[in-house]
Amino acid sequence: MNVTGFLKTLVLTLTVVVLVGCSTPIEDYQNEQPVLKLEEFFNGELVAYGMVQDYSGKVIQRFKADLQGTWDGNNGVLDEQFYYADGTTDERIWRITKTGENSYEGRAADVADVAMGTTAGNVLNWSYTLIIERDGEPFEVKLDDWLYLVDENNMINRTKMYKFGIEVGEITLYIGKK
Repeated sequence: MNVTGFLKTLVLTLTVVVLVGCSTPIEDYQNEQPVLKLEEFFNGELVAYGMVQDYSGKVIQRFKADLQGTWDGNNGVLDEQFYYADGTTDERIWRITKTGENSYEGRAADVADVAMGTTAGNVLNWSYTLIIERDGEPFEVKLDDWLYLVDENNMINRTKMYKFGIEVGEITLYIGKK
């Protein structure tokens, strides 16, 4: 690599580090109401509508999802059934554990390791690596997932997707209780 290429790579890397490091801290939402408790909101039947955008902002997928949540103490299951605009379907079953007053862990078949989540006020920040299929091969993307409780029955979810620290897409989702 020549000096110019090295400098361009260095500037790009530093820009990504600065941008990723500039996200709003979850503590900024501490006093927002209503207070989000996953075991309350994700209990029962819910419906979601969303879209996936690529790195340029182009919508590349639209979907509806039916969700069914059940809880037993600090342990919950969230069954998500996805119906995509292109006619395909998918399923994700989350096994969620409340590990503290404001902390959760989640596991699903297409999630590498353990998803870690923290709540503050009406917000959950959920971080995990999702394994998706791309050209028939598994492809891991890091998700920075922010869920905002609008009221007791409605939520907005915004997720940024990263590969090698570079934003490669975004998911926007509305979730409502049935």
